[in-house]
Amino acid sequence: MKSARKKQLQERADTTRALRTPTAEQSLIEEIPSIAERRILCTSLGRGQFAEVAASYLPDARITCHFLDSYLAQQAAQYLKAASALPDKSASAPGNLEILCTADFPPGPFDLVAIPVDPRGESELTRDLLQSAHERLAIGGRLISATSSEDDQWLHGEMRKLFDKVTRRPQDDGVVYLATKTGPLKKHKNFECEFAFRDQGRLIQAVSRPGVFSHRSLDTGARALINTMVIRDGDRVLDLGCGSGAVALAAAFRAYSVNIVAVDSHTRAVECAVQGAKLNGLTNVAAILDHNGRAPDPGTYELVLGNPPYYSDYAIAEIFLQGTLRALKPGGKVLIVAKSSAWYETRMPELFDSVQLHVHKQYTVVEGTQRTHKNQCPGERRA
Repeated sequence: MKSARKKQLQERADTTRALRTPTAEQSLIEEIPSIAERRILCTSLGRGQFAEVAASYLPDARITCHFLDSYLAQQAAQYLKAASALPDKSASAPGNLEILCTADFPPGPFDLVAIPVDPRGESELTRDLLQSAHERLAIGGRLISATSSEDDQWLHGEMRKLFDKVTRRPQDDGVVYLATKTGPLKKHKNFECEFAFRDQGRLIQAVSRPGVFSHRSLDTGARALINTMVIRDGDRVLDLGCGSGAVALAAAFRAYSVNIVAVDSHTRAVECAVQGAKLNGLTNVAAILDHNGRAPDPGTYELVLGNPPYYSDYAIAEIFLQGTLRALKPGGKVLIVAKSSAWYETRMPELFDSVQLHVHKQYTVVEGTQRTHKNQCPGERRA
């Protein structure tokens, strides 16, 4: 029976390899035969491959796979649904596996937490997740982490700050660490940050957390947007990819009776935008979790502000532009900030009128105007 389960694990692992499972997550998958725990929490660098294999190999366990970003959570849910041939509209696969997308780990307690670590990832976020994992573990519970860095010292050091004893298992393509919780942490570190910036003489307070873009500071691209935007009394403004919400907060102060909607795919970004509004006493800022560029009440916004990420070969930028087309009133304005504006200089005239550039040092803000309905020709996404 045991050998049959190992064969099943190997078959599942072969499937995840075909999906280019990140090396660190594959290392955790190979630890599954040694897992006897029943309450399991994990993260993923891919599409929840560790969670899927663990749920299949450990049918009596309950696995929670946690994501901070709604797009990544959706991708994992779709993969797991396909892998298990689930009915439509199901968000968990198989029955003992839950996909969860929240700003923090669920309270637990858990018997085991598994965290694959990308050595190129944000170090403060990893520290935050490791500390949170320790706090969610029951006494006697285990944390398993893995990295693809073969000569790793950093993750080992971070694990040793949390646990009395850490077992190091070198692999051909990385390292696996195992540790057992023997008691509560002596000191909890708060990774949340409040920072301030000025706009037109006003000091504005913002909040950020690890995982949120430009944690602890206002990035130069956001500053370029703030310096370019013109907000009029009564404007309805959409901030796509809001991050900490700094641009939305500045816009909310610029004129009377304005209404701001901030949108981001990251749960912590939405949380920070809401906290920032409360910190500044603003009641005209709402924040929404979404990764499709959708906003409430399409066709009602006078201005859309966008700060798309610079990866994905402009696929996310295209989502921002299509979302802008749906959101703006005829004659409404869009401002998109970029380090390299060449793609926008070609694409935006296909969608908007009166495209112009505003250069701010190493950033460019590309402006466009929504066409009237009669002349509108949004165009399809180009290959």
